[in-house]
Amino acid sequence: MPSASTGAPVTTGAPAAAVPSESRMAPGAPGYRRMSLALFLAGVATFALLYSTQALLPLISRDFGVTAGTASWTVSAATGALALFVLPLSALSERFGRRTLMTASLVIAVGVGLLVPFAPSVGALIALRAVQGAALAGLPASATAYLAEEVRPKALITAIGLFVAGNSVGGMSGRVISGWVAQEWGWRAAVAAIGLLAVGCAVAFRLLLPAPRHFTAASPRPAALVRTVRAHLSNPLLCRLYAIGALFMTVFGAVYTVIGYRLSEAPFSLPQGVVGSVFLVYLVGTVSASTAGRVVARLGRRGALYLAGGTAASGLLLSLSDSLPLVLLGLVLITAGFFTGHAVASSSVSHTAQQGRAQASALYQSAYYMGSSAGGTLGAVAFHSGGWAGTVSLGLLAVLGVVAVTVLGSHAARARRPLAVQH
Repeated sequence: MPSASTGAPVTTGAPAAAVPSESRMAPGAPGYRRMSLALFLAGVATFALLYSTQALLPLISRDFGVTAGTASWTVSAATGALALFVLPLSALSERFGRRTLMTASLVIAVGVGLLVPFAPSVGALIALRAVQGAALAGLPASATAYLAEEVRPKALITAIGLFVAGNSVGGMSGRVISGWVAQEWGWRAAVAAIGLLAVGCAVAFRLLLPAPRHFTAASPRPAALVRTVRAHLSNPLLCRLYAIGALFMTVFGAVYTVIGYRLSEAPFSLPQGVVGSVFLVYLVGTVSASTAGRVVARLGRRGALYLAGGTAASGLLLSLSDSLPLVLLGLVLITAGFFTGHAVASSSVSHTAQQGRAQASALYQSAYYMGSSAGGTLGAVAFHSGGWAGTVSLGLLAVLGVVAVTVLGSHAARARRPLAVQH
């Protein structure tokens, strides 16, 4: 597969020590299936916990007597804390190992998740969710770094696509389960059910994930970390990929934070269980993320990003309809576009960074979840002031940003070609 081609050098600093590709895992090789299933389940637990309150926001608003904007902080606090802590925890993964940090992150997040149902106030709920998000920060960047070290380069985008597919299944199952449980027993029972689901995923993850074979421990050195981060942030390609991840997640965060309010109000007036079932469209994300490698092979990375952005924009426009089937079709397109774009951008980061992969992935995850936090909060504010059309307008602006950043990369790539010919 060609290197990420949006117009920047593909290294950050000195190259890492080469590891023979033949010694890494590939589809069909021993351990690959266990590794894929383990990280799939880690993705399920991460998104199920991280967004456990999203489908329940109308119920939380009514229970605590707060607005949609205030209730949305039960999601934004978790994603914002994850964004803040993902970089420092990725540095710890360099010292203690990817598998160790991922396990610790899941254990702490699951423990906090079992306390969330007992939150006495919306403030306490937001605080617990922030702690939970901070704990989960140790997982996403470590997972992509683990894959970059243990999987052959040609299989990397497929492997990361499966991890992202786990995210989609976690997001879907968490919201569907919580919707039906909440309809019968309330939102507190619903988040408790998500906590129990995450317990099972965490145990299976630890039992299945093979021990790393290509990880070399390094002591955390703040000065070295700063140099690595500075190198990544001075790489135009990586910065564009970070922006793309943040913008795609702004769309996704805005839409799925607000959709429950829209569907529970007129003209739809759907019950909570049915609203939760709408998140079955996440299955589309499972398919689109896991097939992102084939899309890139056919269209190239920039072509895949254009396709993802166009698909999401089409879905946003369709969702303006008052016809429920068209709204659902719009959600399908938004979800497919988002997960395709996310899989392409995140795998491009791992492919591009030849050293400090954990930090490169951490910066991507930080930008990605900051986009989620901003999208959730701004989407709720836009909905409060302008209805669903306001939320859609915010999403379209973010998609336009994705297209603009990708076009910028295309121009940069063309500008570099004459220099490459001269040399």
